[in-house]
Amino acid sequence: MCLSQKVQPHLVPEFKHVQTNYKKNVWKEDALAISTKYTKIVLFGIANLLETFQNSPCYKILFHTTQPAHFITAISVIAIATLLLPKSTDGPKDVSTLWTLIYLGSFSMHLGAQIWMTFISGLSLYFSIPRHTFGCIQKVLFPKYFLLNAVLSFITLSVFLKTHSVLNANVETTTQAISMTLCFMIELVIRLYFTSPLLELISGKNEIERKAGVGMEIGKFNPGSLSENADYMELHKSFRKIHMTIAIGNVITMGCTMLHLYYLSQKLTLL
Repeated sequence: MCLSQKVQPHLVPEFKHVQTNYKKNVWKEDALAISTKYTKIVLFGIANLLETFQNSPCYKILFHTTQPAHFITAISVIAIATLLLPKSTDGPKDVSTLWTLIYLGSFSMHLGAQIWMTFISGLSLYFSIPRHTFGCIQKVLFPKYFLLNAVLSFITLSVFLKTHSVLNANVETTTQAISMTLCFMIELVIRLYFTSPLLELISGKNEIERKAGVGMEIGKFNPGSLSENADYMELHKSFRKIHMTIAIGNVITMGCTMLHLYYLSQKLTLL
């Protein structure tokens, strides 16, 4: 047979078998791949809208000045004070299943976020990846973490105050109301007043360290030659001060959450 002649498929016995196997081995997207693709489209669309909003004058007014933060804090305090006002009826109240679902859902998500961010995500990443990479991740997670916690704390507190008359309550209920209010206010203050300065300090530190060729160590802080740079050390001192303040606030809010967990363990009779 000449090399120029085409091979006829029916003359090759294995051709149909190979063709069948080829069709079987063709990759097809499964449900998970399809859902991931569309989730990416949705999230990227939201990210584009958020980026557009961040470049707008409205965003700069809301987040680059202190007046909106003061306004949000004042509104939050007024909302809590309103919930603390005496209820029209005292005594036991029938709580609907919906309110119970919202209350337990917000509390459990809040506790889970605190445990994951503090003990799992933070420590695992710090001792596994370069410090600059860890800092970039924290810049993304910190605002979302404290915003989520503040929202969940407010929901849990609102439902609790809605279903309990705190002013005429016993010591146990009053203690829980004070603890949950403290938790919410700390998380709100951290998000509004401490997160943005911390992110700016991280960016400033990383820029200086990158030029000096440091910051890629894992699980430790080694400034290298920058230890003799007075401006850098002053910047690092400011960073440590704000970071420590946020860390202490996070520990206090975790203590408040654990206190409420203990309260719930005494009230729920599931076992």
